[in-house]
Amino acid sequence: MIYLQLFISMAKIGAMSIGGGYVALPLIQQEIVEYRGWLTKSGFADLLTISEITPGPIAVNASTFVGLQVSEILGAIIATLGCVLPSCIIIVILAKIYQKNHDLALFQEILAGLRPAVIGMIASAAVGLMLFAIFKDGMANFATQNINFFGLAIFVLAIIMLRKFKFSPIKTMMISGVIGVVVYGIAGL
Repeated sequence: MIYLQLFISMAKIGAMSIGGGYVALPLIQQEIVEYRGWLTKSGFADLLTISEITPGPIAVNASTFVGLQVSEILGAIIATLGCVLPSCIIIVILAKIYQKNHDLALFQEILAGLRPAVIGMIASAAVGLMLFAIFKDGMANFATQNINFFGLAIFVLAIIMLRKFKFSPIKTMMISGVIGVVVYGIAGL
């Protein structure tokens, strides 16, 4: 039964991930954390970190990770298939439709309407992750005892490295990971 639930949950996410892996993040959070309870918010943050640093699409990596957490290797395989299969079917159908109708005004209007929605979904996931990194309970509770100052410092440092010093995302993640080991692991904060 768990395998069917994994497949269906990931198939829903795969079918609705129009716009890429980052769009899938709020869908994954809602389905896996809030609805199914397979991961905690902390586990979801770990899932995102692992999905981001491993090669491949984020939604597929996240599905594999969830399946592995829920039901080991077979769960990972089933979850990954559930995520990928609807997308493969949808892309083949859409490619045929686009090939025939890409000049139609209605088709262009549909795409123009989807772009802001996709950006909004990505922004929603980004804000949720930012709140989780900066606030100890993942909520915007501005009491100073709730603020994770080290998380906030790493967040600001990462933005500075990316924007001002033009570090690559890989170098920024590596430096942030080392800082995380030092601050949270060695120093025990």
